[in-house]
Amino acid sequence: MNNKRHAHSPQSPSSPPHAPSLDPVTGEPVPTPGSPVGGPAASAPKSEGSEAEIWKDRHLRLAAEFENFRKRTAKERAEVWQRAQAELVSRLADALDDLSRFAHIDPAQIDSKTLHDGVDLVERKVWKELEGAGVTRIDQAGVPFDPNIHEAVTTQPAAKPEQDHTVGQVVQPGYKMRDTLLRPARVVVLTWQGQ
Repeated sequence: MNNKRHAHSPQSPSSPPHAPSLDPVTGEPVPTPGSPVGGPAASAPKSEGSEAEIWKDRHLRLAAEFENFRKRTAKERAEVWQRAQAELVSRLADALDDLSRFAHIDPAQIDSKTLHDGVDLVERKVWKELEGAGVTRIDQAGVPFDPNIHEAVTTQPAAKPEQDHTVGQVVQPGYKMRDTLLRPARVVVLTWQGQ
């Protein structure tokens, strides 16, 4: 019976002391209420000060982690952009080589039809690669004028009322890459004058 402890009896001096709680961030001991260090009156200001230090340390660590994350994502984004550019240039390399060959041919050794056919072949090769990358050309006449993809250069009178606000002529083609407009098509817009 003398080994039993009552709930209201003080802890016996022979029992082992409890290990202090550790802060998960700093690994330092966290003071517990009723700890014997300096008594309750002396521990109150120290725990408030140490708690403020703990929060300050947490804040500084989170700020540093966020800054590292921001730098890492910016670097990764730049690397992805460089890889995408390199991939597109590598797709166009064969067509550029062909174009270079045509540019350095002696005009006296080739007729204009052969040169024209060769340039046409290079253009088709370039467009095959650009279409594979998602590039489309905006060069249709007779379609309704769309300010999202067209830039009006001038207007001309329309022959019929149905042609009002349609593209009469494409002065310079535009380009899109998937949903992104790279350059609007410069067009002549037909307008009905009511004649």
